[in-house]
Amino acid sequence: MNKVDVAIIGAGVVGLAIAWKIASKTGKTVVVIERNNKYGQEISSRNSEVIHSGLYYSPSMLKTQLCVRGNSLLYEFCEQRNVAHYRRGKILVALNQGEEEQLDALYNNALSNTVSVNRLTGRKVLEMEPEVLAYSGLYFPNTGTVDVHELMQALFFEGRQAGVVYLFYSIVKEAVYTGSGYEIGTQRETIHAQNVINCAGLGAETIAQLIGIDTIKSGYHLHPCKGDYFKIKRKLKIQHLVYSVPTSNSLGIHLSMDREGYLRLGPNAYYVEDLNYSVNESHGTEFFQAARQYIPSLKMEDLMPDFAGIRPKIQGPGEEMKDFVIKDESDPGYPGWINLIGIESPGLTSCLAIGDYVKELI
Repeated sequence: MNKVDVAIIGAGVVGLAIAWKIASKTGKTVVVIERNNKYGQEISSRNSEVIHSGLYYSPSMLKTQLCVRGNSLLYEFCEQRNVAHYRRGKILVALNQGEEEQLDALYNNALSNTVSVNRLTGRKVLEMEPEVLAYSGLYFPNTGTVDVHELMQALFFEGRQAGVVYLFYSIVKEAVYTGSGYEIGTQRETIHAQNVINCAGLGAETIAQLIGIDTIKSGYHLHPCKGDYFKIKRKLKIQHLVYSVPTSNSLGIHLSMDREGYLRLGPNAYYVEDLNYSVNESHGTEFFQAARQYIPSLKMEDLMPDFAGIRPKIQGPGEEMKDFVIKDESDPGYPGWINLIGIESPGLTSCLAIGDYVKELI
């Protein structure tokens, strides 16, 4: 399959969703090029598996619009295909009066984004979660979790049924615009495509540079930001996701759970040069101190290292949050080439909505 309508670079959850949407809705021939030997081996399999509501960002941002739409699309997709998912609900806690002012701002922003939200007193938080101590809180009923591996398996299956061809262990070495299409060279073959969709995650900047785009000038420079996760070994009777107020780099060290009900804390956020997925065990103290503020029964020995992930952030240290980049590059002379840069959280929640958005772009 050397000649196709659409070549997608990157088989993370977003690439899988885009491939399925295009192949099933447009009838175009689609190939997905992935450098690993299987789909979803990087960002997509190293996260909290949270289905977000879309409360944190400005209503005008793509992150908001795609997250809010993606939330309902994802629940619908999972229900129809028996993908393990849980509408657990999220409690966002304020630990003092100062943090309650941040909750007020987030409450108003959630309403602006048409996100379902309820105010909670500290007593109500305690009623809902006896292990959790808070000054006050917000409750988001449509936040949940999804088994991301089952989700990607379902998207991969749907894509194959729609005719998508997947080329694993194919590393993109070259990208050339011929004037009428693109030649994408890997170590194994050359793919000729009318449209190219670059959703290579942490490698997306490098792929954009291959075609000749100045990623610094375009605002596409990535700043890898690592986050560790720690598991809570002891069983705590906590049923909801529990979040603290967000920090400058992340949504804060929050409490989530896997499908077996085991609790995990994370992620923290720190910028790195090396893409190393080992957990920095010395961060255990940071996790304990953050979580103990709202889980007073927690003990240091309850924590054990779990895993780490790396976010492809566009904003560097100290910079304001930036939006997803999903852009057709016709203006700089590359018609039909679509870059997706900086697709971090809430990319998982947004994946199906991103698929629809990109389908419309081509």
